[in-house]
Amino acid sequence: MKYLVLILSLVFALVTQAEISDDMKALYKRPDTIPFPADNPYQAEKAALGKMLFFDPRLSINQNISCATCHNPSFGWEQAMPLAVGAQNTELGRHNPTILNLAWGDSFFWDGRAATLEEQALGPIQSAVEMNMPLDVLIDRVRGIQGYHPYFNSIFTEGITAETIAKAIATFERTVVSGPSPFDRWIEGDESAISASAKRGFELFNGKAKCSACHAGWNFTDNKFHDIGLPTLDEGRFVIVPSSELNRHAFKTPGLRNISQRAPFMHNGSIANLDAVLVHYLSGGIPRPSRSPDMGFLPINSDDMSDLKAFLMTLQGEDAPMSLPALPH
Repeated sequence: MKYLVLILSLVFALVTQAEISDDMKALYKRPDTIPFPADNPYQAEKAALGKMLFFDPRLSINQNISCATCHNPSFGWEQAMPLAVGAQNTELGRHNPTILNLAWGDSFFWDGRAATLEEQALGPIQSAVEMNMPLDVLIDRVRGIQGYHPYFNSIFTEGITAETIAKAIATFERTVVSGPSPFDRWIEGDESAISASAKRGFELFNGKAKCSACHAGWNFTDNKFHDIGLPTLDEGRFVIVPSSELNRHAFKTPGLRNISQRAPFMHNGSIANLDAVLVHYLSGGIPRPSRSPDMGFLPINSDDMSDLKAFLMTLQGEDAPMSLPALPH
């Protein structure tokens, strides 16, 4: 009788674990549609125009930098250098954040200073250390490219303005979505899509490694700001919202989709590879008043780290190659 009780207890435990696992998986299911704001709805022609503008270096003062220079599709829509490089070959203070899956964001840049993608789109263009293009010069230059006129005039009643340029670029950016990955196939029920090691990594990610405290949901970000204990003088979110000490050295949680393409990592590109990222989280980073309460020493071993990395590798989407647009003259 006692053996029957033991067997039934084991079966119950396995069923319970399966139910928990299914509930957990549901939190990471890919959305079926891309959200677009009511004041800038999706239009295929608008996205195509935005793509041209995104890849057009004429939007920079010296006509040598485009949005794609810093957000390269070959590197997960980032730049494969620790720090961004802007106008006059100027090295900037932060790493380029990816534009993948920004349609689901609610604030933009590492410090969240832009409330919309439309605002974000014009930020680097105007920045003196990035594309260095004043808006009045930008509008005159785009208006001087006759090939752009039919596109703008067919989409926007107001023609070429700073607002319509921003709306077109933002619409294209919202279409930059990471493709389905092995992880997604597993979420949908294909148990053979990822390895046993990756499955253990997923459990760790949501369990004792505490990664999901910040890297939550299908895009693996809570869209919030945290100090993760990196050596840095950059005060991050605190400059924008100085009302909370927890904002000091806090930066927006990046999504983890296509993470294998996106080294180096962190707001300042200070960590070269994923192994070093995991070591940083294992150590807990620099203890200071602003450090996130979710940071601290993690009791995980080398096998756990291997499993976590195996899981992260399953997030690489099977993205179609990005074709370059033909720019108008």
